[in-house]
Amino acid sequence: MWTARVFTLYPEIFPGPLNKGLYGKALENKAWNLKVVNIRDSAEDKHKTVDDTPFGGGSGMLLKSDVLGKSIDSNIKKGERIFYLSPKGKKFDQKIAKELSKEKIINLVCGHFEGVDERILSTRNIEEISIGDYILSGGESASFVVIDAILRLLPNVIGNDMSKNDESFEDGLLEYPQYTKPQIWEKKSVPEVLLSGDHAKIKDWRLSQSKDITRRRRPDLWKKYLNKEKK
Repeated sequence: MWTARVFTLYPEIFPGPLNKGLYGKALENKAWNLKVVNIRDSAEDKHKTVDDTPFGGGSGMLLKSDVLGKSIDSNIKKGERIFYLSPKGKKFDQKIAKELSKEKIINLVCGHFEGVDERILSTRNIEEISIGDYILSGGESASFVVIDAILRLLPNVIGNDMSKNDESFEDGLLEYPQYTKPQIWEKKSVPEVLLSGDHAKIKDWRLSQSKDITRRRRPDLWKKYLNKEKK
């Protein structure tokens, strides 16, 4: 069973949206598992202090290495991969989601304040990942994104494996437009090719739409796609 273990100062947030819909049913049916660790439980002083000011000065507070280290050591077995959700990290994408879906367990550390003591990252071989070029108040919302992206790749979670193959990023392109009933809505009709029943033409149309959308909206992806096609 694939498992996500989340280290957080706010365990009450979880499972949150992961307990709804297909993910909630899959969690109930033990198609995947969620473990939540309260970092504050590892603080040893009477005030349960988890943060302190940075050496050298600066604004904000840092998660203490001794507290976070104890929390990690008390819960993680040797060989398990640990990720710190950080804007400095490697960009999380579909390729990484697929890679992590093959792990038995992943550990996600949710930072707060100004981050964590750098020593915890090196001593515990923690990998840093980022969900985008922006700053969040904490890693919890980022952890939902990472877990969500991985869950839909697991067997017996979303139910339709075919749908996974036609989505954005699966072939290096953004997804083509899709339509459903009614056929005409606010004087706008569904493209005729989708009503033709000609599956070859539909496939060609969808590919051309994906290429056009990717070229216009994500030139970075389009460049990668062209380079891949040349090989």
